[in-house]
Amino acid sequence: MQTSSQHSGQFEAIYLTHYSRMKRFATEYLICEEDAENIVQDVFLELWEQQFVLMSHTRLFAWLFTTTKNRCLDLLRHKTVIRKGTERIRDEYNVELQMKLQSLEAFDEKIFTEPDIESVVKKAIETLPEKCREIFVMNKIEGKKQKAIAAELNISLHTVESQMAIAQKKLKEVLKEYIPLLFFLLI
Repeated sequence: MQTSSQHSGQFEAIYLTHYSRMKRFATEYLICEEDAENIVQDVFLELWEQQFVLMSHTRLFAWLFTTTKNRCLDLLRHKTVIRKGTERIRDEYNVELQMKLQSLEAFDEKIFTEPDIESVVKKAIETLPEKCREIFVMNKIEGKKQKAIAAELNISLHTVESQMAIAQKKLKEVLKEYIPLLFFLLI
């Protein structure tokens, strides 16, 4: 049976012999020295916890390299996934910014001063199917909550929601030239 001090002595000898080599190996692939250091520290911590110090020198060396390589791979895969996710979010944000910029550049303040703007909106609402129009008017013009509309008309909340979605889609088509109006009308 091995004593704790013998175990510590063996571990220290292994650590001193292999630590710098494992760190150089990890740094080569991870670029960031801090990441490499953390991984190698974790590998040696696992070695200490598993008490692998009794294995032959060849097996120990192979285990250290394999474990370090696998931990580096895991970290690189994780960073790649995070980077791709960040890039996708950034790309989506850039597209949205571009659309907002183009929309604002195309924004024509005259649409709010046109004397017939109210009639344009009324005509657009009139193009909606009867039940759809009724629900839309109750919600957006009268300010009633969808739950209250469902109760008043004795229909399901799902029906109210789907009719509102239909109304919004149709109004977007009819009022596409008046995009800024949609923000006030549909939101």
